[in-house]
Amino acid sequence: MPANKKDSKTVVSKPSLLKTPEEFSALSRRVLRFATKGLIRSEFLSEVSRMIFDFSGCDLIEIRFRERERNYRSLAVKGNPLEFQLDIFPDEKNAAANDRSDPRAESRLESLYRGILEGTFDLSMPGFSPHGSFFTGEAGMPLRFRPTMHSGEHWREFIIGGEYRSLALIPFLRETKNDSLFIIKSHKADFFNDECILQYEDLAYNLGVALVHRHIQAALRERLKELTCLYGIAKIMSRPEVPLEEILQNTAELLPPAWRYPEITRACITFDGQLFKTPGFIDIPRKLSAPIKVNGIHRGAVEVIYLEERPPLEEGCFLKEERSLIDTVAGEIALVIERRQIEEDKLRLQEQLRHADRLATIGQLAAGVAHELNEPLGGILGFAQLAVKSPDLPGGVNQDLKKIVNASLHAREVIKKLLVFARQMPPRKTEVNFNRVIDEGLYFLESRCEKAGIKLIKRLSPKLPEIIADPTQLHQVLVNLVVNSIQAMPLGGKLILETKAINENIVLVVEDTGMGMSPEILKKIFIPFFTTKDVNEGTGLGLPVVHGIVTAHGGTIRVQSSEGMGTRFEVSLPVTRPESGKENEENG
Repeated sequence: MPANKKDSKTVVSKPSLLKTPEEFSALSRRVLRFATKGLIRSEFLSEVSRMIFDFSGCDLIEIRFRERERNYRSLAVKGNPLEFQLDIFPDEKNAAANDRSDPRAESRLESLYRGILEGTFDLSMPGFSPHGSFFTGEAGMPLRFRPTMHSGEHWREFIIGGEYRSLALIPFLRETKNDSLFIIKSHKADFFNDECILQYEDLAYNLGVALVHRHIQAALRERLKELTCLYGIAKIMSRPEVPLEEILQNTAELLPPAWRYPEITRACITFDGQLFKTPGFIDIPRKLSAPIKVNGIHRGAVEVIYLEERPPLEEGCFLKEERSLIDTVAGEIALVIERRQIEEDKLRLQEQLRHADRLATIGQLAAGVAHELNEPLGGILGFAQLAVKSPDLPGGVNQDLKKIVNASLHAREVIKKLLVFARQMPPRKTEVNFNRVIDEGLYFLESRCEKAGIKLIKRLSPKLPEIIADPTQLHQVLVNLVVNSIQAMPLGGKLILETKAINENIVLVVEDTGMGMSPEILKKIFIPFFTTKDVNEGTGLGLPVVHGIVTAHGGTIRVQSSEGMGTRFEVSLPVTRPESGKENEENG
């Protein structure tokens, strides 16, 4: 971020040894004020280096300090424009540098820097200040240092050489010890004196305060962005009427402003294969991600990327607080999904309870109506059948009586279905071969399929085991499913009947290539009296009766259907053995 005009103004400077204490104090105040802007580390150090260059007239400034458990080195070299770089400078970069037993393993300057920071040199020697700083005006000459009494070392000699003749090394306090070093170099000889080194020590102390303050300001700004992001996400997630897809998209859009470089940040949330991302998101290795686990199952992830390279931090080029933030967001998304699933399960259970209550009420009503209608219907059917047998009836009357008989028989079948639905007619179970039931049930339906232009395909397993069931009720299941399929193919098609044995069950598959059903209709097909057929084509009891029979036999029925793609019913019934068979086996 560019500095304000006052801070970035370049002036012709005189050597720092000619600066007054007031001028040094003014520079310290400028550095401290600049720290309140909360700039990122590189921008702050770059501008502070420019201030010191403009003030001092030196040729190189190096600042070594520790922040967020990492060692940093800021290096600025005088040029047009000023050359600046900031990198991580861990001791691990040079394993030999950690071997203090062999000073020769270290570079000349690194060994000198370490001795200054650790205070292993005798401060009464020329070139040292009372506070442990060291300066020289002729770095090309060999430098000899006397160690402190307790260091256990001998005299150490450093031949620095190089293009810089003046060198100042100023340690300053950052945390709990002297772990920071302010280094100034100049091509000129005798660039420093005792008085200006004291002023630079004050400046270095204020620089340490400014670095701490800048870190606090930047951290506060990042936390504010993170809290703003979490607050926005919480507001979205607290609205139960908002669809989950909209929540995930809005959450993805709230993430980039919470990151350190929002202008190059892009975010994406993946859930069950769906992508919810901000414009410009691409899948690259330079990213931070967190898994979305719902009830312990991996369902997706939250990902944040930088489109450009950035200096390395705790998590690649991301902050450890950003790791915590993305983990929190992923956890909140998982909680929202879990809560919604609980609500959906609750609503589904309530609907099932209401459906069961309706079925019980309808069953009681159906049983009562069926019993009340059976007696008068039996009289109508009996007298109509007797009247048909009377001789010398006019032709028209005879035909009308036959219609009465047929209508009564149809009504009796409806009543029988009502009684089955109401569980008023207990099944008469015996050993049944389902293939035989199918062959017998299709005896009258094959001709109907042929007339309707429907190709009937049978795939009956020859090794189908017998089951314990009511053959009459299984016949009803078959007929109802086949008739439904025939009515779903008014223009002809293909009807497949298949039987097979799976584990301890036999399975009947009835599949057609008819009109199919929409998801809305599919949800209601087992509700009594629900039908999409004309009044004369169905009562809405066929599939509920099928469901009731299958359930009464301890089985299950599954349906798959799509509009224009046909329907597939799959009935699964358990293979059981008669009690007498068990007794015979037990008796040997």
